[in-house]
Amino acid sequence: MKKSLLSFVVTAAMIPNLWANDVATEVAIDYQAHLEELFLHFHQNPELSLIENNTSDRMAVELANAGFTVHRGVGIAVDGHPPTGIVAILENGDGPLVMMRADMDGLPVQEKSGLSYSSKATQISPITGLEVPVMHACGHDVHITSLVGTARYMVDHRASWQGTLMLIVQPAEERIIGAKAMMAADPWGQFGQPDYALALHVTSQLPSGTINVVPDSPYSGSDSVDIVIHGVGAHGASPHTGKDPVVLGSQIVLALQTLVSRELEPHEPGVVTVGSFHAGTKNNIISDQAVLQLTVRNASLETRKTLLDGIKRIAINQARSAGIPEDMLPEVTLKASTPPTLDDAALANKLANVWQEKMGKDRVTSHPQNGMGAEDFPFFTTEPKIASVYWSVGGTPMADFAAAARGELSIPSHHSPLFKITPEPSVKASVESTIHALMALMGKN
Repeated sequence: MKKSLLSFVVTAAMIPNLWANDVATEVAIDYQAHLEELFLHFHQNPELSLIENNTSDRMAVELANAGFTVHRGVGIAVDGHPPTGIVAILENGDGPLVMMRADMDGLPVQEKSGLSYSSKATQISPITGLEVPVMHACGHDVHITSLVGTARYMVDHRASWQGTLMLIVQPAEERIIGAKAMMAADPWGQFGQPDYALALHVTSQLPSGTINVVPDSPYSGSDSVDIVIHGVGAHGASPHTGKDPVVLGSQIVLALQTLVSRELEPHEPGVVTVGSFHAGTKNNIISDQAVLQLTVRNASLETRKTLLDGIKRIAINQARSAGIPEDMLPEVTLKASTPPTLDDAALANKLANVWQEKMGKDRVTSHPQNGMGAEDFPFFTTEPKIASVYWSVGGTPMADFAAAARGELSIPSHHSPLFKITPEPSVKASVESTIHALMALMGKN
């Protein structure tokens, strides 16, 4: 028998998340009821890398209250500091295991944003042992607040999806050591290896609520390299009696500039920056040693190999050309590394289409990153390889960009004491985009 229109409407209204429930509306309600206060708490109480103890405690409570099974202290101790990482699990039937990560550490920066809720927090630095001001100068307060909002929504809408949702609260991203420390504890062995991995970052360089996703490398790989150059000390008035490491170091610095300009394909990004050059103690003494410290950036593992191999080749052969004996050639040491963040192109395009459909085409962009900043998220996704997407969420009002174009103000960069984002549209867009991504991967409809 043919159903009446009224019967159809009643039946449709009973289907979760199809017509009756609007994601943006529910997220807006939750922001007013809970997330706004939570963001203010995190912004005013930032904590430094490795000592995010109170932040970790609050996140554990929030995720447990939402309905997740929370595992605390995931990771290994670093420099004597107990791990603060969290893995929260919500099992909801058969389906994919999807991971969403948020980083939680602040920076040793005194906030000068002028916001009424500016951070006044201080901590004893794990690096220097001195008391320093602390600020969320990179938006990690948005990330963890949004993770809580996502958790609360996904619990309330379990009837609309199936699989296992894994939420990771990561320490020490600012020092590029937190993800690696968590992986050292074998979380995939403990909780299962994700089929998909997701992460986001709020940015002051895009309009509030904008979603930016690229199908390649949103963040670069980073390597820290030290070059110890050996020479033969002498009097500054008699340079012919020694081997000057300052001159040799200068030649190495200049030769390194050819790596990007002459050895990389012109469209392939790469950076070799010498950030530190130390040698000597006095005007008239030729030192017997110089030390260069480099940061090296890449957007692919192939480029990384080209640059690192080239740095070693240049350093050693410049020394040979200066007459340095084989047993005194420069020592080139890799000090710290993170791989490039490489989005899965098919998955990135799929999510971009979902966000365009659900949030509006005018809110979704695909711009390459400005500069070659690095992230440690790829420690979760590179070995073993996990299909992943890392997207950005805009955090600055469009009116500010218009004022900046008129020369009336400047848009503060991340890590600046002036850094600020507009919380409400940033948090709401972060939660909404995450929910739509998760539903695209785990949703029943």
